[in-house]
Amino acid sequence: MKNKLFLTSAVAAAVAVLTQPAFAEEKPLAWDIYGKINVSLQSNDLDDGNGSQTDMVSNASRFGIQGGTQLNDDLEVIYKLEWQVDVADLGGSDNLKSRNQYIGLKGNFGEVTIGRRDTVLKTIQGDIDLFSDYEGDIKAIFEGENRLSSSVSYYSPAFNHVRFAVSYIASDDPLVDDGISTGVSYGDEGLDDTRFYVGAAIDREVDGYDIERLVGYTKVSEAVVGLMWQQQEQVDGTAEADGYVASIKYPYQNFTFKAQYQMMDFSVDGEQTSLAAGVDYKLGKNTKVYSWYTGRDLESIDVNQSYLAIGIEHKF
Repeated sequence: MKNKLFLTSAVAAAVAVLTQPAFAEEKPLAWDIYGKINVSLQSNDLDDGNGSQTDMVSNASRFGIQGGTQLNDDLEVIYKLEWQVDVADLGGSDNLKSRNQYIGLKGNFGEVTIGRRDTVLKTIQGDIDLFSDYEGDIKAIFEGENRLSSSVSYYSPAFNHVRFAVSYIASDDPLVDDGISTGVSYGDEGLDDTRFYVGAAIDREVDGYDIERLVGYTKVSEAVVGLMWQQQEQVDGTAEADGYVASIKYPYQNFTFKAQYQMMDFSVDGEQTSLAAGVDYKLGKNTKVYSWYTGRDLESIDVNQSYLAIGIEHKF
């Protein structure tokens, strides 16, 4: 069934190409170099008997290039090449880490890409994770935050703000099944065009896990409040767990106040929880300074961890 789905996606992309006029004049579209540098001074207490330690942390600083070429009136080729860089610690060959890197086709049918890309289940979260790339990131407790190679992804066009998507992840190991990540969403992730955003996604055999995820958020006055629920287990039926994320952010003048709580309850090993709170201060359109605190209670391994940071981010 999974191989059939892969072949169907590949055939659909091929048909889209073959039905276009041959040797159409290619028209390069706009392309841009983009990125962000995010660095913080961070105090970490890992509850390992060594007390608090202070580090300089590069929080998923990155750069990339993205763009496309118009093949004809109805079809364009798109691409993205993105790398993560460590501007605080690692140097040399360890400094670069591959992120989303793919090529694809886009048209009235939606878009099909092949390469390394975030899975549908990961992207379905929208903007609910207010501490992404920090210690309060949901990936600290939740499975499913995957960016995988050998992926073929399809995203449909929006129909009355409804969009469908699927990722097929080919396994390099003959003993491991190929993975499928599917999802459906309604609304605008930034809440610019709709009053709320909701999404649902399922992973099967993806990075060793089967996962179901539901997410939604909306504006209440000026605040944005969100809730995400997830159920997960390893493909062999072990490590069963379910949990939720609740987040809220409130803008006031140049400040944005935010808080986030997450909990994952494991059927055998107990709970893991994380509470994060912070504030951003906007210095300009693309620049902010911030401070945040995150505390984790990892009952499954009997550890309590805490993190405190102050930093700066600039996007370009």
